[in-house]
Amino acid sequence: MRRRDFIKMIGGGAAAWPLVARAQQAERMRRVGVLMPFAKDNPDGQARVAAFLRELQQLGWTEGGNIQIEYRWDTGDLRKAATELVTLSPDVILASSTPAVAALQQATRTVPVVFAQVADPVSAGFVASLAKPGGNMTGFTSIDYEIGVKWLEILKEIAPNLTRVGVIRDPTVSSSIGQLAAIQSVARTFRVEVSALGGRDAKDIERTVSEFARESNCGLIAVGTPLVINNRDLIISLAARHRLPTTYPVPSFVANGGLICYAPDPIDLFRQAAGYVDRILKGEKPADLPVQGATKFQLVINLKTAKALGLTVPSSLLSRADEIIE
Repeated sequence: MRRRDFIKMIGGGAAAWPLVARAQQAERMRRVGVLMPFAKDNPDGQARVAAFLRELQQLGWTEGGNIQIEYRWDTGDLRKAATELVTLSPDVILASSTPAVAALQQATRTVPVVFAQVADPVSAGFVASLAKPGGNMTGFTSIDYEIGVKWLEILKEIAPNLTRVGVIRDPTVSSSIGQLAAIQSVARTFRVEVSALGGRDAKDIERTVSEFARESNCGLIAVGTPLVINNRDLIISLAARHRLPTTYPVPSFVANGGLICYAPDPIDLFRQAAGYVDRILKGEKPADLPVQGATKFQLVINLKTAKALGLTVPSSLLSRADEIIE
């Protein structure tokens, strides 16, 4: 081979190397972690993950194709689950709820995290501010503390004779503490006495609700914590057994026999979270992506349950409902 032809061949090959390298980089399998504060068989958790995956697919990411997804569900030790995910060196982690994000914060300050359904990420110390998160975390807030006032307002609207309201919450979760405080701050305006119920597990929920229900004119507010979500069936059955009008934090409670729900649409939040995961996989940093609040809320009413409780749902509520179950 002539020297000139050899140099030409080498030069042409060298010019092609960056193209090959870019193609290989574009085809590199990306790894996404998912940390959910629910049991693996919890239908609410499964529905949210499904919405996340559908949106990722719309954005060009296919599980098993160009992304690999590692899941961790709550088995009683979120800190261990978070550490396991971080050890896998994912490109980004999706997490839901304050406890799950807190566990991730302890495990890493460098792996990008997109959260959904965190009530107050600034107070929790996850971000410096909503506009400028400033660290490795960003995402979507689901509930501000003032939604507790809305829950009490709706409960009194559907059951105006209530004089005592029990709030089922988890005392270890800052968001439920804030929501309880907001409810207590307006209790006198609604002429009700507010009691803190729940605790750390199902036994605490059953004991405190059963004791509370011994009095008359009682109702419940179940706030949106993993403790409440993971004990959905228990809380619905307690409300039915003791004939307690109850507001719930997730529409699926109402679909399964609960009375009424007013809440951010969790499916929409996970759909939006997929958009942030996509942007981070394409090179953007969590520090530059502002935390966004929920924009889509749902009011769902179960008329069959209302009838069983002897309640007549006012037309003012029916006209505002996004879904009515009969």
